[in-house]
Amino acid sequence: MGGGNDILKPRRTVFVTVGSTCFDALVQAVDTSEVKEELFRKGYTDLLIQIGRGSYVPIKSTGECESLQVDYFTYSSSIADNLRSASLVISHAGSGSIFETLRLGKPLIVVVNEDLMDNHQSELAEELAQRKHLLCTRPQELYQTIGGMDLESLVPYPPADATPVAKVMSRFLGFPDD
Repeated sequence: MGGGNDILKPRRTVFVTVGSTCFDALVQAVDTSEVKEELFRKGYTDLLIQIGRGSYVPIKSTGECESLQVDYFTYSSSIADNLRSASLVISHAGSGSIFETLRLGKPLIVVVNEDLMDNHQSELAEELAQRKHLLCTRPQELYQTIGGMDLESLVPYPPADATPVAKVMSRFLGFPDD
């Protein structure tokens, strides 16, 4: 740990996940000095990056001299704990990662992988961004997105309401609408 004031400063972790994919462009974007400096300026203390199958390895840092503490790992059997302890999540556009993060009520920046041919994932992220549940960007625009982000404007994602589905099934089975 750094100087004597570490105890006073609450840890605020940015967790980055690429899921089981290889998304070096995201890891590289997060690992740039301007993105790390911007996150630190915004009050974050730690950057934890899950790099998946990527070949790009970020630079670890102990967070000395007024900078982010940076660490990374390839896989974990469950990233739920990482998501739970994060103050901000930066994720690939996988629906599992998106919904798990939103369910936990964490502010989320989704970074779309433009190298994927079949990009239905970006449609989901863009739709949720239009509804203000998350921020959606591309690797080359991550710095601007972080610089201009207003997390207060994000709308909590509602838990799924099964009522409409239940009504349709009841009608199909011949039960009267109550």
